[in-house]
Amino acid sequence: MGGTQDSGTEHIRRAKGGRGGLGNVMSGIAVAIGFVLFLGGFVWGAFVYQPYTVPTDSMMPTVKPGDRVLAQRIDGGEVRRGDVVIFTDAMWSDSPMVKRVVGIGGDTVKCCGQGGRLTVNGKELDEPYIEHTPKPEPGAEGTAAGIPGAASNTPFEVAVPEGNLFLLGDRRSASLDSRAHLQEAGQGTVARSTVQARVDALAWPSMSMLERPGTYAALPGGTSRPGPLRLQLAAVAAGAALVVLGAAYGPLARVLGRGRRETRAGAR
Repeated sequence: MGGTQDSGTEHIRRAKGGRGGLGNVMSGIAVAIGFVLFLGGFVWGAFVYQPYTVPTDSMMPTVKPGDRVLAQRIDGGEVRRGDVVIFTDAMWSDSPMVKRVVGIGGDTVKCCGQGGRLTVNGKELDEPYIEHTPKPEPGAEGTAAGIPGAASNTPFEVAVPEGNLFLLGDRRSASLDSRAHLQEAGQGTVARSTVQARVDALAWPSMSMLERPGTYAALPGGTSRPGPLRLQLAAVAAGAALVVLGAAYGPLARVLGRGRRETRAGAR
């Protein structure tokens, strides 16, 4: 009697083409976990990040006009030197702007030091991310303008007020940044509260993370840490893989089961 019942159960499982049993349960769990990871990664990303289209060429070569970037929503108090931030200041523009933070409250930012480099609190910065200014015309005046490849063609020295930021574009020869507002209150600095987000990655036309400049790491406060974008992308990728693998189990089990039955039938 027991043998007959076992044979009947096995026959039912075969008739289902391999579906059911432990394999079917595991595939269902994999699909469920995959959906959670996939959708959770997207929801998490939408909550933490905001997309932004770069409107001008002032941040070349780091980002170009029309590039789509992902910016982490942060509080202005989280900003560190070297961060590329999105901010809105009524004295500059009614629209959001993207610039790099080179000085924070209490810093003295000056250009240019020896070799035409920007200095923060007397420390010369190595800025591989900037588009260097062209060689000046003969007879150009000013300390900065007289040095080929200087970090700025406008010499300046600014003491950044507490709670404010000094911002420059990476394309120093064409960026309307803090240097264009030196004669205004705050000497071209903006309040930390104007910052809406920090750019973490380039999303289009290619996908790449924005590196934190090492030149700021030795200064007090160091550089900021990247946001959770890599973890979010990993969750989305892992979720998609689990959904595909779990959904493929049933058809794959049927094909393999059919192949085994045909092999047994041929052997007879």
